[in-house]
Amino acid sequence: MKAPSKQDRIVFGIQVGAWAVVILLPVLTSWLITRDWEYAKETAMMAGNMLQSPMVVYFANFYIFDHWLFQRRRYGWFAVANLALMLGLNWGLFFIGDYAPDMPEMAWLGMFIGFFIYFLMNCAMVLLAIGIRHFMRVRRIRQQLAEEKARHTEAELAWLKNQINPHFLFNTLNNISSLAAIDGEATQEAIAQLSDLLRYAMYETNKRVVPLEGEVEFMRNYISLMKLRVGSNTVVSTQFDVANRNAEIAPLLFISIIENAFKHGVSSNRPSYIIIRLRQEDGVLSFECRNSNFPKTATDRSGSGIGIENTRRRLDLLYGDSYTWDMGLCDNSETYFSHVTIRKLK
Repeated sequence: MKAPSKQDRIVFGIQVGAWAVVILLPVLTSWLITRDWEYAKETAMMAGNMLQSPMVVYFANFYIFDHWLFQRRRYGWFAVANLALMLGLNWGLFFIGDYAPDMPEMAWLGMFIGFFIYFLMNCAMVLLAIGIRHFMRVRRIRQQLAEEKARHTEAELAWLKNQINPHFLFNTLNNISSLAAIDGEATQEAIAQLSDLLRYAMYETNKRVVPLEGEVEFMRNYISLMKLRVGSNTVVSTQFDVANRNAEIAPLLFISIIENAFKHGVSSNRPSYIIIRLRQEDGVLSFECRNSNFPKTATDRSGSGIGIENTRRRLDLLYGDSYTWDMGLCDNSETYFSHVTIRKLK
């Protein structure tokens, strides 16, 4: 048999304490009124005799009948067991007439009403025990579901984040590869930057949140590497305003948006632009990315938008109703924008 847990011992102690208060309260009340210890002792005996049956019925249902009968849907046996227990505990009441054979009829009626109320009190203890057990079960199940949901959320977030890391690494290596044939010195610098990015992605992003200042530095370095592939006809503008250096945010949250801006906002033969703005103040973070719109053809849609879907899912899991994300084409259809606002940033 499994040993009782700490919570079980606490529950048992609370119940014993509650019943002790119920039994001792009439005794204390009688002594305060009469200041007579003999009368208080008689009250204690009377209270003990009267409450013995309800107390036994309560504990029997709480620790035995609920588990072995009620939860297993043996309702008939549950009713029989309780009736037998009540009759066994109060068997002497059926012979009370032997001690008072000459009682008037009204006295018998009053006694019958008293017995009926006493029986209802015992039944109430059955309902109380079953009700408390049910409440404890529901509470435990809800707690288990909440813990399971939290574990599932953490696992999903880890999976989504792990998808991002190879994605940005692939894009960055492509940029460096294209640079290698042109400028060897710049390639070495780019590899050093990539090393810093990988170090951050591997060691700093294992946490649920990271300092916003470190995330901003990561985005600066990443944008610097992405600019290696754009020509002189592309203008990349960035602005990062962080009022609270201790603010924290989920890692790698905006990388997919930046990737998409470089993927769909740059043309090899037409003027292009990418504008990235991040502002944090008073617990609100605003990230905006605007870029010229050069949609890819159906044969050049690598990734199928998985990065954006991952970002949306991570925002849902981490920030729920505390964020908004507007994205789409501006009125002139030549500019694509993505604007994320996160409120209640820690």
